[in-house]
This record gives sequence, C-alpha cells and structure tokens, in this order.
Amino acid sequence: MNVLIWLEVGVLDDIPIRGSRRIKHQERRIALFRTAENTVYAINDSCPHEGGPLSEGIVHDNCVTCPLHNWVISLDTGAAQGADSGSTETYPVRVEGNNVFVALPELNS
Repeated sequence: MNVLIWLEVGVLDDIPIRGSRRIKHQERRIALFRTAENTVYAINDSCPHEGGPLSEGIVHDNCVTCPLHNWVISLDTGAAQGADSGSTETYPVRVEGNNVFVALPELNS
C-alpha cells in the first residue's frame, strides 16, 4: 500500500508564471508548473513518448509541450493530447498561503 505524504516544496513565487520548477524526492523527478491563472500542477518530469524533460517545455492553458518532439501533455491528467497516446504520473498539489505542498507516495512504505 502506498502511503501519501504531503511534502512542502517551496513557495508559489519559486515557480514562474507559465513556467516550471523541478524537484527531486527519493527516486522521483517532479516538475511543478504554474499556469497564467496561478494554478499549480505537479507531474512526473518525463514525457511518456521518449522521457523528455517536461519541466523544460512550454506551458499553455493547462498543458505543457515537451521540448523534444512537441507532444502536448495535460497537466490535469498527465495524458498525451491529440493523436498521441500515453501518460505520465500526476500528483495532488495544495497551496496554503504562499507555501506549495505536493502529495507523494512514499517509495519505502
């Protein structure tokens, strides 16, 4: 059984609007994204196509475009959009005041 832990990962201002910030927790590389509407998302920092670094992609609407092959990934679901198929893991996020928290499964549980 995976136990979720809420990890404080920084403050909202650490994540640029329409940009990203990368964090590492245990074996995971996670990309935090902030949309123009100030919504924060957390997804695995690996495109389902060929593992490209999504954190280096372009944020638009509630999606990110992978910098390697232009796959568009939903920040809500982690699913590839359009004719592409596959998905990457997403993680719950909450913002309390200016602090950002991500719920992650503890790998050693």
